Amino acid sequence: MFQASALSPPPSPSPPPPCVTCRCASSLRTVRPHCAMATDTCASAHLLMDYETQLFPYTGGYGRYNRVVVVFSWLPNFAVMLNLFSDVFFTLLPDSYHCKPDPQLLPSTFLLSNFSRQRYFNLTIPWVNGSGLSHCELFKYPANTSELADTVPRERVSCTQGWEYSSSAGLQSNFVTEWNLVCSDYWKIPLQHICFMTGWILGYIFIGTLCDWLGRRRGFLLSIVLSSLLGVAVCLSSSAVMFLLLRLAQGVMLAGVLVSSYIARLELCDPPHRLMVAMVSGFFAVFAELLLPCLALLCRDWPILQAVITLPLLLLLSYWCCESVFPESPRWLLATAQIPQLKRSLQEFSTRNGVCLQDDIYPGETLLSDIDSTYGDECRPSYHSVLELRGSRVIWKNCLILSFTLFIGTGIQYCFTRNLHRYSTNFYFSYFLRVITGAMACIFICLSVNRFGRRGMLLLSAIITGLSSLLLLALTQYLRGGLVLVLSVVGLLFSQALAMLSVFFACEVMPTVIRGGCLGLVLAAGCVGMAASSLMELQNNSGYFLHHVIFASFAVLSVLSIMLLPESKRKPLPDSLKQGENQRRPPLFLARPDRDNLPLLCSRPPLASYNPDNYSRLFSATRKMLTKENLPYQISQPALSPLLSSSDTQGQDNQTQRADVP
Repeated sequence: MFQASALSPPPSPSPPPPCVTCRCASSLRTVRPHCAMATDTCASAHLLMDYETQLFPYTGGYGRYNRVVVVFSWLPNFAVMLNLFSDVFFTLLPDSYHCKPDPQLLPSTFLLSNFSRQRYFNLTIPWVNGSGLSHCELFKYPANTSELADTVPRERVSCTQGWEYSSSAGLQSNFVTEWNLVCSDYWKIPLQHICFMTGWILGYIFIGTLCDWLGRRRGFLLSIVLSSLLGVAVCLSSSAVMFLLLRLAQGVMLAGVLVSSYIARLELCDPPHRLMVAMVSGFFAVFAELLLPCLALLCRDWPILQAVITLPLLLLLSYWCCESVFPESPRWLLATAQIPQLKRSLQEFSTRNGVCLQDDIYPGETLLSDIDSTYGDECRPSYHSVLELRGSRVIWKNCLILSFTLFIGTGIQYCFTRNLHRYSTNFYFSYFLRVITGAMACIFICLSVNRFGRRGMLLLSAIITGLSSLLLLALTQYLRGGLVLVLSVVGLLFSQALAMLSVFFACEVMPTVIRGGCLGLVLAAGCVGMAASSLMELQNNSGYFLHHVIFASFAVLSVLSIMLLPESKRKPLPDSLKQGENQRRPPLFLARPDRDNLPLLCSRPPLASYNPDNYSRLFSATRKMLTKENLPYQISQPALSPLLSSSDTQGQDNQTQRADVP
């Protein structure tokens, strides 16, 4: 275990030397005995230590250990996405269902053996043109009737003996078929999705804020433990209300797992690797979506499927015992001025990356002792909350804009997915097409964002999403099915790219001290957009056209707001609130090099530093040139002034000769 040495270099009477950085055999020592003086408060001392340039490179940078931790941070993303997208299979309405015939509603002389099954259904269940057998009604025959025929007068009544369902996609029983959530109870299906999204909204906000107070690791462990226990409890649900409440509580904890792992993942990377690390986690989500239909086909019943998708969460409990696979973020420790924990974390990262921070020859000149001299012994940790956004301008603006774009990216996907149903009503067609477009969106971001910038690609995604939505809104009835499909796929692709890039962009521009709370607010806005589709289903899609118009208008409006965002490509993550406020909006288009500069706007060139040697050489050369006899002109001596005496003239000549000597 490394401890900072109490030895210090012997005092020197000479002036303090400048900061020197030297490389030894096994460590990089930063020699700065007088460059940074310890201050009274940690807030002012914090400004003297920059994690990206002064600490991160000296612990091995994005070395072997950082890569291993990043790999382990991808696994929670896979487990969370399994639980998130399983809601599609739990609440899927079967393709066909009808009431079970009730013998009490039939004539007393009825014999089932006299009729075929199809004929029996036609006489007991009303037929609805375009959809087949009625979903919610039965025929009731008069009590004094002895004949079962179409000519007998009969009335329609609601189902009395339950329903018969066809197999759902992959599952024989789910949340709908278990508690008969059809007909008059259909509203409970979108309500369950709204409650599930409400849990995610609360989890993003509260667990994200908790990550700023307790740390990324503690927030992650708390979320993973409770989400595992709640996942097991969901398997044992005995009623629809119990299932709904447990899913809401589990959504809170699943959101905490996602936001804590996402933040910790990016804080361990350097700027060149941040994008790829974030997008690989997106591919893990795509893999979870592709695997989920296979698991549903194998499990067949929803409790078994719930147990299977809870198993990865239970395996993640091993992170509690193995601290090295998910350590605390050293960037957050520095930002909150937790110096003892920071030094232990830096020691672990440097050792596992193959870099030693301790030097036996110069124990007082190591990086860790430099941290001690900068922060002092009286430093106290300082924590921040998302409520401090009220006193900010730039951070609040960035958070609001990216929340708006994520809200649009998730909410407008319902409009494009609904248009896919016009081309094919098969569940797997729209499901796998959505998964494929999600994978294509990840590839698009990987290939373009590091080249053209975050803001430019976010702007392009918003423009294409808005145009696709407007074209579908105005020209759907005039376009062929193939064109509607193409526009829907393009809109779905770029709306998912808009959502992914908004989350990644928000994590980069928010300061470390409140990154959890700010990113939680942005992700919560995305969940509000996802819940908007369930609100439409709650009203039997009666407001679909208005929903489409609003989100298409928002997509066009977001184009203007994206122009106000800063650019974070190849830039370090901001750590303090001051660094977050100092982010500025760059010009969208670079100025042409051949453009004339206006005189009033032209900046002065920097003045050269004064060098007395250069001026003495210039004086000597000029004097020699002027005293040469072969000059085309002769410098005449000035006439003596009659007001001066000869003695005064002699003294003036002597002073002039002494002044001419260089």
